[in-house]
Amino acid sequence: MQGSHTGDFAFKITEDNIRSSIENYTPSNSRSQLIEKESNKIILDAYNANPSSMKLAIENLAKLNADKKVLLLGAMAELGEESLNEHKAIVDVIKKYNWEKAVLVGGDFLKFDNPFVSLNSSAEAREWLKNQQLNNTYILVKGSRSMQMEKVFDN
Repeated sequence: MQGSHTGDFAFKITEDNIRSSIENYTPSNSRSQLIEKESNKIILDAYNANPSSMKLAIENLAKLNADKKVLLLGAMAELGEESLNEHKAIVDVIKKYNWEKAVLVGGDFLKFDNPFVSLNSSAEAREWLKNQQLNNTYILVKGSRSMQMEKVFDN
């Protein structure tokens, strides 16, 4: 909202209140949450995943100015007959960048060979993560709701 708007808003909320609310919004339901855990920064987006949102999340992390970056990606659901090709396309995107580690979890990620760590479930991903002893690392955790990737952080 650029400039000052002097017109009436339907709910009688000022422009400053609207701007402040948007700027200070912090999601808490596994939708693009930023979690700081010890020295690591975790981007948790485990509510939904489709090919375009997965690609964008990977590319955004790749552009981030950080030395260590890890991907923990759960499979995408409900893609129909294009599912396998869409998962292969995501692997092609991952290959374009340098990662400390890249982990692919479940679904159609398991149906073809790739150079990354492959795990069956978010429970396996949780155990894998516990054993990594990551420090000062950005970690993207993303996957379709059915993959329950937020469980990677359960104790």
